[in-house]
Amino acid sequence: MNQLPLFVSIRGKPVILLGEGDAADAKRRLIERAGGICVGEDDAKARIAFVAIEDRGAAVDASARLKSRGLLVNVVDQPDLCDFTTPAIVDRDPLLVAIGTGGASAGLAKMVRQAIERILPARLGELAVRLQSAREGMRTRWPDGADRRRQLDAALAPGGRLDPIDPDSADRVESWLDAGSPVPEPNIVAVDLRSADPEELTLRTARLLGQADHIFIDGPISDDLVNRARADAVRHIGAPGNDLPPGLVIHLRLRHA
Repeated sequence: MNQLPLFVSIRGKPVILLGEGDAADAKRRLIERAGGICVGEDDAKARIAFVAIEDRGAAVDASARLKSRGLLVNVVDQPDLCDFTTPAIVDRDPLLVAIGTGGASAGLAKMVRQAIERILPARLGELAVRLQSAREGMRTRWPDGADRRRQLDAALAPGGRLDPIDPDSADRVESWLDAGSPVPEPNIVAVDLRSADPEELTLRTARLLGQADHIFIDGPISDDLVNRARADAVRHIGAPGNDLPPGLVIHLRLRHA
């Protein structure tokens, strides 16, 4: 991962925009859509800037001036001058999906965005809003944070009560919370890896890593592969013992062919 994805709140805040033409207009729409206020170069309160100047020399000069003031700068179609890039966006407000290529290919990011647009229901944002409203109710029903996360993971899983791909899931949040379900027992799944290359993970292994609560790393398995798991999954070195932690436990073993 060569860039750190971040969602930055600019609502009501000044954002410098330099340039004219279609590219500048596109950036203006993006800024205003996020609630930002487009301003000129002299605004001292701005913290980020967009440069949409076609002439390379003029864009380099503008970027240097802004960076010397400590601003983070995006220069349209000049990834080598950018402190940050703007992703292709799938908007299911308040849920946003951002697709970036680090400036390698905006066209590729656009095609991936269009593919995701066809999959995600229009009401997905409503599901997010209702889950936010149910947050206190979830804390009351499942006081332990790990239990709460496992319950939500199960509900949001494919075919679950709140499956995000089901357009009617938002209507079932209250009934799901009222019904509840037992806390899942420890469940251990052994995964035999034939390669330490993360690009050779099977779809099943990638799905399990994305759901695991605990990961036992048994053998010389690279961080690049383990990092395909959730960031909050607990890592353990070695094989699991008899006293298993609750939730989904993945035992990763490297077995060379």
